[in-house]
Amino acid sequence: MTSVANLQPEPTPIRACTISRDVQNFDLLIDDMELELGEAWGDLSFDDALQFLTQPEAESLEFVAIAVNGEDEREIDRISEIITQAKQQKIHVVLVADNVSPLALHQMLRLGAEDFLPYPLPEGGLHETIEKLRRPAPSAAEPAPRLAAVPDAPHEIPPAHPGFKAKGDRDAVVLPVHGLAGGCGASTFAANLAWELATIQKEGPRVCLIDLDFQFGSAATYLDLPRKEAVFDLLQDTANADSDTLLQAMLTFNDKLHVLTAPSDMLPLDFVTGEDIGRILDMAARNFDFVIVDMPRTVVGWTETVLVRAHVYFAMMELDLRSAQNALRLARTLKAEGLPHEKLRYVLNRAPKFTDLSAKSRVKRMAESLDISIEVQLPDGGAAVTQANDHGLPLAETAAKNPLRKEIQKLAKSLHELNAAVETGRR
Repeated sequence: MTSVANLQPEPTPIRACTISRDVQNFDLLIDDMELELGEAWGDLSFDDALQFLTQPEAESLEFVAIAVNGEDEREIDRISEIITQAKQQKIHVVLVADNVSPLALHQMLRLGAEDFLPYPLPEGGLHETIEKLRRPAPSAAEPAPRLAAVPDAPHEIPPAHPGFKAKGDRDAVVLPVHGLAGGCGASTFAANLAWELATIQKEGPRVCLIDLDFQFGSAATYLDLPRKEAVFDLLQDTANADSDTLLQAMLTFNDKLHVLTAPSDMLPLDFVTGEDIGRILDMAARNFDFVIVDMPRTVVGWTETVLVRAHVYFAMMELDLRSAQNALRLARTLKAEGLPHEKLRYVLNRAPKFTDLSAKSRVKRMAESLDISIEVQLPDGGAAVTQANDHGLPLAETAAKNPLRKEIQKLAKSLHELNAAVETGRR
């Protein structure tokens, strides 16, 4: 590492700098910078950064890594000035953040920071970021490169527009899906239920799938959709968004299902507030007939917002102890907070076959011990489910006769008929 506060002429120009109150608070960042750049990097304090960025020596910089923690939030104005100055000098800016509030992170990203890395740094995270910064931008004459297609995937990347104008003339049924244990199939269920509803008839209802798992959301993967930067723009400024903004952030799958994917970069779940989520769901409900919400497994502050707006809240579980314990804890929490726990509908995935009497008896005992009713039981779809997800296609497109697909299709038909009956009764 070379100190650039008193930079002396060197044969090898400085290619990058860390900027922090005390870089020793980010020892892993030091290790990664040395690994990637050797001696061709320096360290600046907040006090020195603004002055150095205007010097001729700064012209050789590829990027600066601004490392901040919770104590630095009181310096947010000065940090913002550093980001602005770096962008004026056409220097890439990377944020390394340790316990920084979503509001401060939001402000710094809006000023032009091009990437964000949590601290402690993920393995290989800085290397991937540097490679991305060095990658040349596509020229205006050439189309942007397409996302690498999954082998044998028959459909094209969908258009970045929804195909209709926002009129606010709908009143959607909101159906969140919440997995009570990892790997219980909640995202698979959400994606396939959304597709079955969207294709239930030739002129099917207008359906959207919203992936609210900002960290590990897989709706984009299961439907082979790219992740748009517009999603992040929407999430960070919902107060100034309208229905057109929401629709422009969505992608379409096979011209029928509209999808708001998770952001391209991992975000903290508290990056948004309950008011933000409420605005997004309200805008979606005014423009669609069904809104399927793929929830993160973690219960967060805005989970209540989704639950209150939900017509039915699907809780996915399996026939195991972890699902039983988590179902019990979730129900207790909702009851203790006075939230509408009666909206929960328990869905058992990989349910036993009709002939497996012993396992079916276990299902009955589990429901009785938890004092719940397991209203939907989905069979194990086997390897065909994993293959469909890997190819980015719903089961209906790859394994139409799969038993899991048939059960989800039945559920979609029941939901559609019930909604149609309610709409008829209103007229």
